[in-house]
Amino acid sequence: MAARRASTKGFKRTSSLLTGRIRAASEKRGFAQSRLLTHWSEIAGEDTAAIARPVEVSYGRGGMGATLTLLTTGANAPMLEMQKEQLRARVNAVYGYNAIARVRITQTAATGFAEGQVDFAHRRPDMGGKAPDPLVQQKAAETVRPVGDDGLRDALARLGENILNKAKR
Repeated sequence: MAARRASTKGFKRTSSLLTGRIRAASEKRGFAQSRLLTHWSEIAGEDTAAIARPVEVSYGRGGMGATLTLLTTGANAPMLEMQKEQLRARVNAVYGYNAIARVRITQTAATGFAEGQVDFAHRRPDMGGKAPDPLVQQKAAETVRPVGDDGLRDALARLGENILNKAKR
C-alpha cells in the first residue's frame, strides 16, 4: 500500500499568506504587536473602541517606554482622557510587559482626515428589522424617473426614500 500524500499540497491558509504583510504594515506605524490593531475592540472594550482608534506607537530617543497615539473625535476626547491609565494597562497586558509608558489622544472630525478616513460608527443603524416600505420606494422612483443618468437616478431615489422615511417617523 502506498503512503498517503497530503491533500493540501500547494495550498496555504489565507492567514499565513497575509501575516507577513500585516506585520510589515503595522511595524511601519510602530505596532510591534499587530494584535493591538486587529483586536482593538477586545483590548479596549466595545465602548472605547466605538469612539477611538489606535494610530501609532512611537518610541522616544532612549527607547524606554513608547507612546500610544489614539484618534478620537473632539467630543469624546475628555472622556477618553479619563480612561488613559486603564487603556495603558490593557495594552501593556497584550504586550506582556510595560511597553507603553504614555497614551496620547489626538482629535479629528468624525470622519477623519485624508490619511485615516476613520469612521467611528461600527454598525449601521438598525431599521428595527423592518423591510423598506414598497410605497415609499415607488414614490421615490416615480419622482426621479425623468433623470437620464442611471447612477444619479438611483442615488436620488435612495435619498428620496431616506427623506420620506425620516418624515414618516
